[in-house]
Amino acid sequence: MAAAVWTNRGRRLQALLLRGSRSNHSALKTNYDALIIGGGTMCVQAAYLQKGGVKTAVLERRHVLGGAAVSEEIFPGFHFSRCSYLLSLLRPHIYRDLELKKHGLNVFMRDPHSYTPMLEEGVKGAPPRSLILGSDLAKNQDEIGKFSQKDAKFAAYLEKLASAIHPLLDAPPVDIRGITAGSPRKRLTAAKTLLPFLKCGLKLGGNIPDLYQIITAPIMKILTQWFDSEPLRATLATDGVIGAMTSPSNPGSGYVLLHHVMGELEKEKGAWGYVEGGMGGVSRAIAKAAQSYGVDIFTEKDVGWILIDSEGAAKGVSLKDGTEIHSKVVLSNATPYITFKSLTPKEALSEEFMKAVDQIDYTSPVTKINVAVDKLPNFLASPTPHNKPGPHHQCSIHLNCEHVAVLEAAYKEAMNGRPSTRPMLEMTIPSVLDPTLAPPGCHVVSLFTQFTPYHIEGREWTEQDREAFADTVFDWVEQYAPGFKSSVVGRDILSPPDLERIFGLTGGNIFHGSMSLDQLYLARPLPSLSDYRSPVKGLYLCGSGCHPGGGVMGSSGWNAALTVLSDLKHHRNI
Repeated sequence: MAAAVWTNRGRRLQALLLRGSRSNHSALKTNYDALIIGGGTMCVQAAYLQKGGVKTAVLERRHVLGGAAVSEEIFPGFHFSRCSYLLSLLRPHIYRDLELKKHGLNVFMRDPHSYTPMLEEGVKGAPPRSLILGSDLAKNQDEIGKFSQKDAKFAAYLEKLASAIHPLLDAPPVDIRGITAGSPRKRLTAAKTLLPFLKCGLKLGGNIPDLYQIITAPIMKILTQWFDSEPLRATLATDGVIGAMTSPSNPGSGYVLLHHVMGELEKEKGAWGYVEGGMGGVSRAIAKAAQSYGVDIFTEKDVGWILIDSEGAAKGVSLKDGTEIHSKVVLSNATPYITFKSLTPKEALSEEFMKAVDQIDYTSPVTKINVAVDKLPNFLASPTPHNKPGPHHQCSIHLNCEHVAVLEAAYKEAMNGRPSTRPMLEMTIPSVLDPTLAPPGCHVVSLFTQFTPYHIEGREWTEQDREAFADTVFDWVEQYAPGFKSSVVGRDILSPPDLERIFGLTGGNIFHGSMSLDQLYLARPLPSLSDYRSPVKGLYLCGSGCHPGGGVMGSSGWNAALTVLSDLKHHRNI
């Protein structure tokens, strides 16, 4: 089990009451047009299906709605974004279409957004150096100047490439089979799927080679071209490996960086923010929007398997309590592995297909640690007296990022089956901007850590392993912010197997499958599945395991909903 441990100080706060979760009060019917397995932020597709006249129900196995985007009160009075912890990649058209602001979504924007303190001795009594980055270009150049005078317009360069890719995010991949087979009319219809690709190419223009390079190259090749500063390279390199079992020197890490700057919040490109009340706030807003259209949403409805009729088509689901619910189509928000290995009857799928499913990479380097503290971390590089937050406290705080070599060493340890002894740490303290998350004077701290293996030298994680790794992490935080360890009132430690067990993330992978070059676009999650249709008629994938991949909130659901609506209209694949 995941370790959720109170200290003595934390136990004294137990008089505070736990808040219960709310669920839909509609009665579960026995027949729907569409059933969606998993109630994450992919209630997006439920909303669009219902808007299209398709009676839809969402079935979530846990007590709380949201998949990985949930808010949970792990310790009384402390409300955590327990898994996913920052919002950016929610597509603007979904935000507008579903009127998410009206349905309660409120986001605290962060500026500055990135803080990297150094572990070093200050000069002549000055504090250690730090690097803080935000939206002000002049201030950024001053910060970079502490380490290197070389000017760089890297943010504008990345933004241009990322904005060109947006048409590909908001549409299904090119329909290769439709273009190359069938009647001329069908081929012409399928050819329309080329339009987003053409828009992307036209927007890139002469920058097409640049996009090709950043997608295929190691991120260090790109960063070395742009920057002299090692702390700046290391800070930016973290976004090239975040959530991925890869190193900055591995090909493809450049795309992971690009993936994380594709976002937009409140019309600000590349921005990341804290959702009021935690990440469950975005899931609740999407669910409210879906319910306003008539979607039925249920928690604690654990699907046992997908029902297949005599003609080999999906006809509904059977819950683990034996309840059968019938439908015309079934959409799975679970990972492809869970969908086909656990939920779909074996006889409905070919041996060849199952071999391909077994080859999907779900390797994860992540252990997430949620920490309740009774005072704000006070960093040697940017001291703030009297428990008062500074601008840097609202940032993504990068620790152990002085040198890229530190990241490389951490990666190599995990690849050899051992948790990193000097892990890459990304700390966020959302309660600095959102006081509803913690009791007065207290804070919630998220530690997104890398690199940790799924198995430790071939064996399962133990409680002692979790505690030992968390102790290592806290020891490193203590070096940057003395007093941190004594401020801890509780900690929740989620290793890769815990992320898998609790949130259904196969392998603990936060993206529902690695964002590697062989698992993107036409090959996500497999070449035969890139159009969201499975080999079983009436069964669709709609989660982050599909194009455009994990983190691009709502896009796979939007694209899957369009595919299903088209199939229902034309009586295809049913």
